[in-house]
Formats: sequence, C-alpha cells, structure tokens
Amino acid sequence: MSGPAARSAQPLLQLLVDAGVLQFGDFTLKSGRSSPYFFNLGALCTGSAIQTLAQAYAARIRAANLEFDVVFGPAYKGIPIAVATAEALSRQGRDAAWAFNRKEAKAHGEGGGFVGGNIASRVLLVDDVLTAGTAVREAVGLIRQAGGTLVGVVIALDRQELGDDGTTAVEALAAELAVPVMSLLSLQDVIGYLDAEADAGKYQQDLKRRIKEYQEAYCARA
Repeated sequence: MSGPAARSAQPLLQLLVDAGVLQFGDFTLKSGRSSPYFFNLGALCTGSAIQTLAQAYAARIRAANLEFDVVFGPAYKGIPIAVATAEALSRQGRDAAWAFNRKEAKAHGEGGGFVGGNIASRVLLVDDVLTAGTAVREAVGLIRQAGGTLVGVVIALDRQELGDDGTTAVEALAAELAVPVMSLLSLQDVIGYLDAEADAGKYQQDLKRRIKEYQEAYCARA
C-alpha cells in the first residue's frame, strides 16, 4: 500500500513496534506455520499507549457508523481494549457501556459470566488480532447465549491469511456472522511501514523480502 492510506497507518504502527507489539524475526504460529512477524497486543501496557490505541479503535468505530450499546472485549486481551475504547468514544461524544466475560462464571456475590454493561443489547466486539477467528466465535457464542445482538467486530490487525476456500479469516467470519468485521491495520499496512522505514535505512531489505514472500504464499494482497 502506498499513498495517504499507508501514511496514516505509520504512526500507529510505529507505536506498536516501539511497544514490542509488532515484532520481526522467526516465529511459530499456533497453526505451526513459520512467520517472519508476530503481533502481541498484550505487550501494550502503558496508559499513554493504550490511550492512543483506543483513539484509533474509536475513530474506526465512528467511521463505520454502527449503532451499538456495549463495547465488548473477550477475556483477557480484549478487556483493556474494550474499557479504553469506551472511554475514548465518550471523549468523542459517544457514550457507551463496556463489558467483558469471565473465564469462569462467578457462583457467589452478583454471580454471572459477564462484568460491565448489559449484554442483552446491541454489542460491538473489539479484539486484538484475527488469524483463524476461533476466539471471536467463542465470544460471539457467549454474547448470543446471553441474549445479545452482535452488530460488528473491530480488531487491531488483519493478517489477511487465506483459508482453503481462498477467502481470508476476516471475510469468512464476516460472512458467517453476517456483521461487518473491520480492522485498524492489515498485513499490507505492515509492508507499507517496512517500505517507508527501509527507505530510511532502519530495516534490512531481507526482512521486506521475507514478509512479501510470506504474503505471496499465504495471504490476500488486496
């Protein structure tokens, strides 16, 4: 990607690189596939960093013009995203509740499997990265069992990896859930970031080559 869209992704990508969220090297994914990059949003652990990320989520959500009542984050990595995003939305004039699930339902006190706002409403799910979509499907099952209506999903990174049917995980999930599945960033944005930084002498050309080979072998290029 080049042009204004790519440039707008640069500051967020730089934040994620600086925070150790986006790493480059040799990584083995859950699928067993060897990847030249890894994305771990759990590494983002300062107030200023999560505030910047939440502002990006809030901007993406507002641009989508969705109607929702609750911002839901699946335990555990989705929890700070949901809370911070709800707070960022409130500062932009859109007040909404936040909620998350418990890994184990609480049997004492107020009980229940959720914390926060009323799940039996219009729910917007936020999470970190989508590879196969398993975690999101599990969270959606919990939401629907509780009487909630899913209106959309927003993730930080779309790896754009293709399944056996030739569609990406994001495309397949959107079709299955019948709601928009949106991302702040994609693999193509990562490549655009590396192109810009390599021109500045920060990254070796070999890293760009390896990631582009990975994209060619496993990912959509749009």
